[in-house]
Amino acid sequence: MDKHNSIPNIFASAVFSEDVMRERLPKDVYKSLLHTIAEGTEIDASIADVVAGAMKDWAIEHGATHFTHWFQPLSGVTAEKHDAFLTPVGHGKAIMEFSGKELIKGEPDASSFPSGGLRATFEARGYTAWDPASYAFIKDGSLYIPTAFCSYTGEALDTKTPLLRSMDAINREGLRILRLFGDTTTKRVITTVGAEQEYFLIDKEHFKARRDLYFCGRTLFGAPAVKGQEMEDHYFGQIPMRVAEYMHALDIELWRLGISAKTKHNESAPSQHELAPMYGTVNIGVDHNQLIMEYMKKLAPSFGMECLLAEKPFEGINGSGKHNNWSIGTDTGINLLKPGKTPEENKLFLLTLAAVIKAVDEYQDLLRISSATAGNDCRLGGNEAPPSVISIFLGDELDNLVHSIIDGSAYSKKSSKYMSFGVSTVPSIRRDTTDRNRTSPFAFTGNKFEFRMIGSAQSIALANIVLNTAVAASLAEFADKLENADSFDSALEKLIQSTLKKHQRILFLGNSYTKEWEIEAKERGLSNYKNSPEAYAHFLDKRNIELFTRFGVMSETEMRSRREILFESYRKTKNIEARTMIEMTLRDFIPAVSSYVGSLSESVNRKRLVSSKIDTAAECDIIEKLSSLIDKAYTAACELERVEGIANKKNAEDASYYYIKTVIPRMDALRKTVDAMEALTARNYWPVPTYGDILFSVK
Repeated sequence: MDKHNSIPNIFASAVFSEDVMRERLPKDVYKSLLHTIAEGTEIDASIADVVAGAMKDWAIEHGATHFTHWFQPLSGVTAEKHDAFLTPVGHGKAIMEFSGKELIKGEPDASSFPSGGLRATFEARGYTAWDPASYAFIKDGSLYIPTAFCSYTGEALDTKTPLLRSMDAINREGLRILRLFGDTTTKRVITTVGAEQEYFLIDKEHFKARRDLYFCGRTLFGAPAVKGQEMEDHYFGQIPMRVAEYMHALDIELWRLGISAKTKHNESAPSQHELAPMYGTVNIGVDHNQLIMEYMKKLAPSFGMECLLAEKPFEGINGSGKHNNWSIGTDTGINLLKPGKTPEENKLFLLTLAAVIKAVDEYQDLLRISSATAGNDCRLGGNEAPPSVISIFLGDELDNLVHSIIDGSAYSKKSSKYMSFGVSTVPSIRRDTTDRNRTSPFAFTGNKFEFRMIGSAQSIALANIVLNTAVAASLAEFADKLENADSFDSALEKLIQSTLKKHQRILFLGNSYTKEWEIEAKERGLSNYKNSPEAYAHFLDKRNIELFTRFGVMSETEMRSRREILFESYRKTKNIEARTMIEMTLRDFIPAVSSYVGSLSESVNRKRLVSSKIDTAAECDIIEKLSSLIDKAYTAACELERVEGIANKKNAEDASYYYIKTVIPRMDALRKTVDAMEALTARNYWPVPTYGDILFSVK
């Protein structure tokens, strides 16, 4: 690779970045736009035409012919409508134009996106508005402009708008705290995120051969392969050549978009992998994660593969999650969650830590909701996935500090130790102050918290909306108390101690997978919503409405719409899965197994014609077992079809509970029967690729 194609030159080459702005915008316009981005102020409309013209010229030079307002509706994926820069001017001629008005405002149809009742089908108008804090970029010949999306009546119809509002909330309350500590230079408090993304890569032909993968993104049937992940030989193992080539191409495409893809490796399950980016501001981190998922799926077919982002695509092995690494800092470069060398003396850190602990304890239901999907229900509680109980892991040293504050006892810091490998040529290394707890849903990892419950196919927006807003509420309460205190230092000490003491129930250092912890968590009063509908039911609890409305993050109307969408999405997902199971059973599995039974019967008859003494006990036993299973599968499919029909007549919420109680148990029963058929059916008769075929075919 020559110097012109080096990584530094590739990185952000398709992004209208600050460097590009500085080069192409007049100095006063550049400063005004930078002020908007840095301090979260409203853009000066008078500069819009100048910025639009510079964007257009830059985009055209990079091969773009169209522009699009790129937004994130409540479907969980992104949306875009492309318009050409081309403008006819008469006499068979045209020019390339792009105005400030077109940059700032778009008008997509709002009637065909999920709205939870905010929009009727006949009420179509919606608006997109430019988010200057997320850089525009070029993709597939179009200039992509990140935008917010709202209805004609002003309600947010997307994930970005509440996210930006939550960022403003934590900024306002964070600045109040910093001013109390004498910080007069910080202009903005910023939350950052880096979302580790797990995914599976399987052969494209196997994907196309299975309706469950094609329609649902995960297998609904499948007997265990003779080998799974029990040998623990895939994790961090040598990356297969085809996968390595794919990962390299993925890195290049992401780097062009300014996405700092940093780490790649094999994950625990066969055919499972992970990509981890570096951190950025929350709104850009959410944008980037959407692009990462898009490019993962987009590039895989070019390498003869398909990318699976479903949370549990294969039964019996690890599912895929998304680790949301969240932190809070300032525009001056201070990380408020960095303990420093003497955390016991770092009162700003301790107050910020107390704010997070309080927020997670008080709004554990909202964090659970932010990770609740039909797909993630299949993953949570399994190996390498946290349980449905929210708890915080601080690590031994920080936990000791917190409890010394609670108890009012002296804190004895463990001296930093170097570890020796006992080999003269291998250098000693410094050991971290905390271990890692892979079972914890919300773990402190040095200068940030890792929220590990989010499913791999989900947007990370809602989780970060909850974290930003809940922590903003903690900071607001702290500021109210400290601003009116007679003695700041004394009040600060008491506030940190009382907060940690009140919310210590959320702290847990042990193994979150154990039954003992589930019992203990219940005794502590922690919530445990084991399926998504149970969690959704609490979205409109009074305290949650008060939280979001108080800080202007979501109105009660917007919250009601989202609750409706959550239930509706759950219902639709399970409906598609149930119908797919019925179709595969009746049209694939039963005919295939019947053919195999027929061939066995013919074999038995041929042997008996040769000699009545030839033993046919094995064939007859298999025929008897499979015939029974065929009848059982047919009955189970018909029963599933019956209860599925009942579910379709219910509203979204009632249907979701009905799926949990009635439909899903029948789906499980049908799967069990079909998987038993697979175990007895000759390989050349089984109509779909097996787990063994799929999981070990990508080399």
